[in-house]
Amino acid sequence: MPFLPDLCSVTAIAVLVLMGELLALVLVLAVDGLRPFNWERLGLVSLTIQWVILPSAAVLCRLRPYLARLAHKLAAALSFAAVLGVLSTVLFAQHWWVADLAGTGVDYWALLANLLVGAICAGVVLRYAYVQQQLHNQQQAELGARIDALQSRIRPHFLFNSMNSLASLIAVDAERAEKLVEDLSVLFRASLADSKLVPLEQEITLAKRYLEIESLRLGERLQQDWEIGELPEQAELPSMLLQPLLENAVLHGVARLRAGGTIQITIRQNVIGGRAGELLLSIQNPIAVSETERGAAPHSGNGMAMENIRQRLNAFYGNRYRFSAGVHNGEYRVEMLLPLESGSTFKPARAAIRGEVTQ
Repeated sequence: MPFLPDLCSVTAIAVLVLMGELLALVLVLAVDGLRPFNWERLGLVSLTIQWVILPSAAVLCRLRPYLARLAHKLAAALSFAAVLGVLSTVLFAQHWWVADLAGTGVDYWALLANLLVGAICAGVVLRYAYVQQQLHNQQQAELGARIDALQSRIRPHFLFNSMNSLASLIAVDAERAEKLVEDLSVLFRASLADSKLVPLEQEITLAKRYLEIESLRLGERLQQDWEIGELPEQAELPSMLLQPLLENAVLHGVARLRAGGTIQITIRQNVIGGRAGELLLSIQNPIAVSETERGAAPHSGNGMAMENIRQRLNAFYGNRYRFSAGVHNGEYRVEMLLPLESGSTFKPARAAIRGEVTQ
């Protein structure tokens, strides 16, 4: 785990520069007071502090991967020694330059006093950075455990239904059962993997494999209509996100209709201001007329899965996503809008894929 925050980032540098300016202001106020305010001393102190902060951040940025492999006490000692080395060099150069301009010798007692003040401030800042990074590490670990727990609630339902489909096919069609085992092996591997963001293409492939498995059980009753628009190359989404939603559409929609129906899956990019904006994922399926007539809530039997998906999206994206589910024009629709990175590039537009799942 990282010992210190990433001091290579612009945000971290900006925070350090701001802290340096606040420290310079405190030191000047402590020496000269507020009236009259010594702007010349503030400029000199600010210049000295920034000459210490920026090289120290550069050194610690380079040392960060190495520090992560060391014991915390040793990493702390090495970090403090690196900052102390930069501080000593800058202060000695400054005192030598001032003494040269004045034509006098270096005041080593003043140099030692400034070095002691700088060392105390450096120790406080390093301690603050260490505590912040450890808190971040703990939050990331808790977040990963939470996501795994939420995903594990979805897996048993999926695995149970898949094994039922396999059991019903073994005695009827061995060849299809073998194909089902191959598809299941791929899906099981994805289902049992760690929760993480995966490429969108990988998630689409897994979703199609799941629908192929269900098509062996439902035959021509299950049809699918894929509409895939222009997608960014680096688009990612949480693993095993589409499969539980498609499982809802099959079990609580198509499977309950004697004539079956079509599941419509739409995946496209919403561009905002010429930049990568949002990824739209929509899954729509027919529902039994009797349910809408009596005002029943479709998919109410699997509301926990929907809530788990909401919680997983919240864990990955915070408040930067939108999720909606409900009846529209007599069909049940689930729609998600997920944020995309602004640096994503685009692939050529794909033609809509419309097909009927056959046996």
